[in-house]
Amino acid sequence: MENNNFEKIIAQISHNPKLRLKIFNSLETQKKSDVIKRLNRRIQLDLVTKIKNEDLIRILEHLDPDEATDILQLLPERKRNPIIAELNEQLKQGISLLLKYDPETAAGLMDINYIQIEKDDTIAAVSKQVKIHEERTGKIPLLLAMDHGKLIGQLPVHRLGLCGAREKAAKYIRSIKTVKHSATTEEITEIFRKAPHNKIIVLGENGNVLGVIYSDDILKFMHEKEASTLYDFAGVHDEESIYDSTLVKARFRYKWLMINLSTAFLASFTVGLFDNIISQYILLAVYMPIVAGMGGNAGTQTLAVLVRGITLKQINLQNMWRTLKNELGSGLINGILNGLIITLVVFIKDGNLKIGLILAMAMVINLLVAAFFGTIVPLIMKKLGKDPASSATVFITTATDVLGFLAFLGLATLIL
Repeated sequence: MENNNFEKIIAQISHNPKLRLKIFNSLETQKKSDVIKRLNRRIQLDLVTKIKNEDLIRILEHLDPDEATDILQLLPERKRNPIIAELNEQLKQGISLLLKYDPETAAGLMDINYIQIEKDDTIAAVSKQVKIHEERTGKIPLLLAMDHGKLIGQLPVHRLGLCGAREKAAKYIRSIKTVKHSATTEEITEIFRKAPHNKIIVLGENGNVLGVIYSDDILKFMHEKEASTLYDFAGVHDEESIYDSTLVKARFRYKWLMINLSTAFLASFTVGLFDNIISQYILLAVYMPIVAGMGGNAGTQTLAVLVRGITLKQINLQNMWRTLKNELGSGLINGILNGLIITLVVFIKDGNLKIGLILAMAMVINLLVAAFFGTIVPLIMKKLGKDPASSATVFITTATDVLGFLAFLGLATLIL
């Protein structure tokens, strides 16, 4: 019941821009912290620029340093710095550390909920440090064992309740995976994919401990990336949400739709070149959408596979040839199978075998076009430094529409 009420508050804040600040300010500080970290980033920005600094400080002090950093990064530095200066010392140090690093690196993903212990510390001494940390932060820390300033492993927290108070921590230290702070998010994701770990330690230039990346952190990042890729495929702005108003949605989408409109004109121009043959055979106009639709769908399927392969670093322009051959082979087979079906349908429905065969040949050609451009274009976009998910879609759709119509109507002109 409590969770339903929580979701209701988020929906009210998101759907009512005029009442947003009033609704948010009516909440208790802890609930404000719980709500703000789950809001769309554009709505977060709207709130943090309107609420008083003292209120924002109280909200931030109920968040983890990495969560508070995400909120503060929305603000310009001139407004951010005075707020950081007023935070409690522990949170201030954590945020100052996290703000130094690129959010697209390992350091940008890390948490700082850990304490360093010496390998020769007794279990009793470690337990005392954990108790102090928990009283200060409300969290059980990760225990990182050090030897002369160098990380040698972790001490599982559960050992504190199972071992004798006078025993040395060194006896129970376990190895732990580490990465450099400059490692990219793609590299971190790949580490978790190949060998799932509960956590990875982030090290500085001199091997000093900076923070820890938990599996939850990387899963959250991967989900955000997946959502962003889905938005890119659809031509939707990353910051758009289900709660946005009509005007906001229109503003986020109009550029993409205008680009698609221009490509639609190109396809329309191609069709216009064959006015005479279309006027003689009306059935051609009836079946044209099938050619374009099948090509577009096939191109999207190929693009989805390629984008995933690019993301996982499985394919590039140098090693694409086998993939291209397989995609073309798949396009040929699917084109023949669907072509046979459409020929049969046209013959039974309209009694016109020639148009059925023309449609079948055009479908084979367009599925080959979809396979070729669906493979080549995203790789070229990646090489040029563009996002293949968002930039390739327009080119692939344009190719399948224009070349599909050209093949269908061109064959009709030659045969009929």
